[in-house]
Amino acid sequence: MRRTARLLTGTAFAVAAAGLGAAPAYGAGDLDVSPSTVVPGELVTVNTAACGDGGAATGDAAAVGAGPFTLAPSAHEGQAIGQFRVPPSAQPGTYEIVAICAEDGRQVTGDLVVTLTSGHGQVHPRGSVKTGVGGALGRDPVQTAAGVAALAVAAAGGTWLLHRRARGDGI
Repeated sequence: MRRTARLLTGTAFAVAAAGLGAAPAYGAGDLDVSPSTVVPGELVTVNTAACGDGGAATGDAAAVGAGPFTLAPSAHEGQAIGQFRVPPSAQPGTYEIVAICAEDGRQVTGDLVVTLTSGHGQVHPRGSVKTGVGGALGRDPVQTAAGVAALAVAAAGGTWLLHRRARGDGI
């Protein structure tokens, strides 16, 4: 049993070490997504140095529902930059944003996290809660008055019956 546990532990460490060595370094091969965490409706800027000097790219944010966008050469040498807006209907989660360089077809990716809260405070829900149970008072005043009258008659009748029972008259 111990031998199996040591073997599994050693294998796990070896896999973890290999994974750390294979992790890509941040730089020319990555897509920089800024801000990396947004709420639905915000504007996102992406840039990359992977496409070389004067390189352009086609971006794809369809995973989050924004669709394609263009990355054009920026004022920073060797950088391509583009923007897209996260749709208001976007659901919370982590989405992969992709850009494909026009020159050599190289694909670079970056992650975008969509949340319902921003750094400025909490986004509050809008609208009513649909529980399937109606309200106590309807919109029709005639029905409301009829309901109140029915309750009053029932209360008066119940009180009268209790009073007769207490006197011993029977029901």
